[in-house]
This record gives sequence, C-alpha cells and structure tokens, in this order.
Amino acid sequence: MFWLSHHREDEYNRTYGVGGIRLCARCLGTYPVLLAVLVGLFGFRAPLDWEWDVPVVLGLTLPALVDWAVGRFRPAGGHNAVRTLTGVLLGVALGRSLYVHVQRPLPTVLWAQAALVTAVALPVILATYRRPRPG
Repeated sequence: MFWLSHHREDEYNRTYGVGGIRLCARCLGTYPVLLAVLVGLFGFRAPLDWEWDVPVVLGLTLPALVDWAVGRFRPAGGHNAVRTLTGVLLGVALGRSLYVHVQRPLPTVLWAQAALVTAVALPVILATYRRPRPG
C-alpha cells in the first residue's frame, strides 16, 4: 500500500480520491508540511533551544489527536478539511520536534510529544478495540 493510502474501504470517507488512489486526508496535510518545515528549519539554521518548544509543539499536536480520537468513536463523522488542517498543524509540530531530535537525540520536546500521543491514543485504542466495524 502507498504510505498516504492506508485506509480500508469502509474508511474512504477519511480520504481524498486522486487519480484512482485514496489518500488519507490527515496524512496529506501532515507529511508535505513536515518535510517543508524540516527543510525550512535546516535552511535557516533555526535555533535548537526555544523556550516555547514544548507548549507550541504540544498545542499543534493536540488538534490532530482530538480529531483522530473523535473519529475512532464516531467513524462516520468528521470532515476531511478538518483532518487536513489538523494534519498541517501536526506536520509543523513533528517538523520542529524532529529537527531538534536529529541534532540532539531524544530532546525534551520529543519526549513530551510522545507522552501526549500515548496519553491520548492508548485509552482511545483500548476503548474502541473491540467495537464492530460499520457495514
């Protein structure tokens, strides 16, 4: 499977159809932006220490997590425009945390981001694991 095309047929409402391929709405916002942010941060030689890294990265990560969590409980709900927008924000957050990580492995900002993702995702996955799929 193509890396931006990871949804099953019953989840195609979470994708855009492009040339016969179903592209994940959130990934389509996340990965191009992540790459652009990394290129920009390296190109401008952005500082590695920024006092607002943790709150900004967590604040930009949270909307995608919340939208994803809501989607797990309401599979037919949500809108692709929101998924793409939250993906863009997530791409910025991941770009920043990975930029620092590549130069200073396992920085605080990356640990904080991983902790937030785990704190949201684990309970949601456990709560929705055995739910029957629609259709």
